[in-house]
Amino acid sequence: MLAQAASAQSTANKSPAKAPDTRLHPLTALRAARALIATGDTRQVFILLRAMRGRSGVRNFRRFAKSDVGSAVLSQERDLLPLLQDREGLRRLPDGSLGRTYLDFMESEDLSAEALVQASQDWDNDPVPADVQRFRARMRELHDINHVVTGYGRDPLGELCLLTFMYRQNGNLGMLMVVAMSWQRIPPAARKAVREAWRLGRKARWMADQDWESLLARPLEEVRRMLAIVEPVIYPPLAHLRPVA
Repeated sequence: MLAQAASAQSTANKSPAKAPDTRLHPLTALRAARALIATGDTRQVFILLRAMRGRSGVRNFRRFAKSDVGSAVLSQERDLLPLLQDREGLRRLPDGSLGRTYLDFMESEDLSAEALVQASQDWDNDPVPADVQRFRARMRELHDINHVVTGYGRDPLGELCLLTFMYRQNGNLGMLMVVAMSWQRIPPAARKAVREAWRLGRKARWMADQDWESLLARPLEEVRRMLAIVEPVIYPPLAHLRPVA
């Protein structure tokens, strides 16, 4: 009886799934963007992207669900996170593979896939349908994979270039807002790197609907060729640059 009562209470406390919120929240986004630029607090990224997701999230989900890989991910209830958490499994992959390079990146930056999940949970936990939640989680898990595949680091300019690249991929206005607000604070030379990221993101294949589970074992350079991703040329020598105060 107690178990049944507890189960009933738990069910009652759960918010029913509903359609994603497609409204824009520019004031929330503006506050988060200012805090992100001033402090580098990565939690602000999730607030910002959620606030300015608008209809781009719905469009991206529908495109993903219609693709062969996206349909398989949703029907098979695939979860990318356990693969990215399995460091010993990643370590057994060949040198130069995407998964091994991802592991090297995470260890060199003292990062973990779990930390990314924890940072987002407080800010992107709307009660949406399970398939939408699975898609959102997959996009979150791909953040550091995106760093590796595009060649952009975690320094301020690298993050800005990655946001620019991914805006051309996914269309979240929050990414564009950060770039616009940072524009006057970065050295003129660095703006060329951002423009290059804009061009590279436009030319690349859509990254969201790729079979990342199988791509982890493939050579990184092969993955880049397959996705028409060209390593940046302007950014690497400028990675040490910092925004102008």
